[in-house]
Amino acid sequence: MPAPSIAAMKRIAILVAVVTLASCSPSVDKAATGEEIYLELCARCHAADLSGGIGPSLGVGSETDTNPDTFLESAIVHGRGRMPSFGSSLDDDQVQALVRYVREQLSSG
Repeated sequence: MPAPSIAAMKRIAILVAVVTLASCSPSVDKAATGEEIYLELCARCHAADLSGGIGPSLGVGSETDTNPDTFLESAIVHGRGRMPSFGSSLDDDQVQALVRYVREQLSSG
């Protein structure tokens, strides 16, 4: 069996790259609640209870408490610092659901 050509190897490499990138892109169900979105995309850095970790705390006493919703929306959609952007993963309704969830946690804490 002859060795694969360079062109064939390039095609395989491109295919592997596309599959890898597609699997890294977070995908959230359109019907997901704010809590489900938070747990899927945010909890690994901000903790399930919003207490922080890799990312800052989002809970009571944090800057999130005093930042307007537009700040949170922008951070979610465009990213901030080391935080990745989720603008290509979430639609406007999902972003709003996520902001509402964080606000609900702040008011119940």
